[in-house]
Amino acid sequence: MNNSLTQFLINYAPFVLLFAAGWFFGTRHERQHLAQLSIDEQALSHIIVSSERFYRPNIAANSQGELVLGSVVIGQDYFKMIIARVLSIFGKNLTTYETLLDRARREAIVRMRTEANAKGCNHIYGLRLEVTNVNQLGSMVEAIAYGTAVISTDHTPIVSATHASPARVSSAFPSIS
Repeated sequence: MNNSLTQFLINYAPFVLLFAAGWFFGTRHERQHLAQLSIDEQALSHIIVSSERFYRPNIAANSQGELVLGSVVIGQDYFKMIIARVLSIFGKNLTTYETLLDRARREAIVRMRTEANAKGCNHIYGLRLEVTNVNQLGSMVEAIAYGTAVISTDHTPIVSATHASPARVSSAFPSIS
């Protein structure tokens, strides 16, 4: 009996330890990324983002619209993919993929805002998001956010479903899968 327990531990302990370490470090990295995204979104909150297609802000006299783009590829760790595969068997919500898509969209918008800020623009309108799988397993997604950046004379932030405040830009868009 003792010999079979020892053999079981020898066979499966490394797998369990690696799984636990991967889960711990993957979750820690995800939390750090979400915290950094919140800091970056707060730092760029002066840039107003609108997703309306034909919205025209009050543009400054010397401003011309410029395309700004943010792109990111984010990968899911394999331990969360295993959990997602098990959950999909039972028809559950795949929260591991939801957080992956949320992080990708938010990071793409932060990078787009950073580009607009570097060009001296304070307003982005016509925001569009594109999300796609990079590999067949679905463990990596690419998110692209793009819009037209201008120097606007509007100084009051607009809060509505289409003129999302900087902290709520990612929640203004439905999940893309």
